[in-house]
Amino acid sequence: MDSDRTEDAPDADDDWADELMERALARSSGEPQPPDPDPADSYTQHPPPETPQDAPGASTAARQDAGSRPSLVTFEDLHGSSGSFPAPTADRSVEVVPQVPSPPPPDFPEATPDSMQQVDLGMPGTGLGAGKLILEWGSVIVGALVMALLVKAYLFQAFYIPSPSMEPTLVNGDRIIVNKLSYDLHQVNRGDVVVFKAPQGAVNGIEDLIKRVIALPGETISTEAGRVRIDGGLLLEPYLVSQDMTSGFSLPPGCLNPAGTPDTCLVPPGHVFVMGDNRSNSKDARFFGPIPEESILGRAFLRVWPLGDIGRL
Repeated sequence: MDSDRTEDAPDADDDWADELMERALARSSGEPQPPDPDPADSYTQHPPPETPQDAPGASTAARQDAGSRPSLVTFEDLHGSSGSFPAPTADRSVEVVPQVPSPPPPDFPEATPDSMQQVDLGMPGTGLGAGKLILEWGSVIVGALVMALLVKAYLFQAFYIPSPSMEPTLVNGDRIIVNKLSYDLHQVNRGDVVVFKAPQGAVNGIEDLIKRVIALPGETISTEAGRVRIDGGLLLEPYLVSQDMTSGFSLPPGCLNPAGTPDTCLVPPGHVFVMGDNRSNSKDARFFGPIPEESILGRAFLRVWPLGDIGRL
């Protein structure tokens, strides 16, 4: 069988090549040509010569395409030898695909001028903005007033110094802050600067006074040579301009003096003896007597005016 296929192969190759040459010569002479045979039939009748897969120099593409390549059809076979593309026919029409508008999103209305005017995006108008602004500022102001009243009633309060009785510690026109909670937390201490309700008839037209605590309940206060003594001991007062500037006093109202000694006062329980730092120009307990502790409004702890003298007392 191998010898027969070897002998038949050259004849088939010659017939296939002769047919191609005849067609080429007839085409060049201008003779009418019969219709080209079906490439499949031509391939079936005259298969191309086999290319041995193990032949030297055979490429991989050639080995893959061997035995399956149809006859070629040229541009001249389809449109003649002019080489120009055929002109499009007049009745050729292009199909136009209509554009279908996409539906609006499900969560929003269709974007039309009327609907856009009706959509409420939560943006306040001019009137609404003004009303909201008035409401907000009104709330802030009312809240600030309420806080100020609460602070003034229970925490802190500002006072104005109307006289020179506390010089040099405080001068006329100073403004101070008084802590109203101090004596709810601890007892009154010697040396505290306190604001208290003026005793009846003490100072005309002034409701609140500010003085310094000198003697505490149960202590005996007296003066000697312009100096203050507490239970017989000498009191050091660094806040005074001079240590010997305290004038003597007769027995003031509310004082106890069992020994009958002049310039001496036994402070009753629940009371304190107060005096101004300007001893020569201060109307204090030497005139109206010891004051009840419950009349004390609070302890002055901070000077806030003038700005250059801000500080603790």
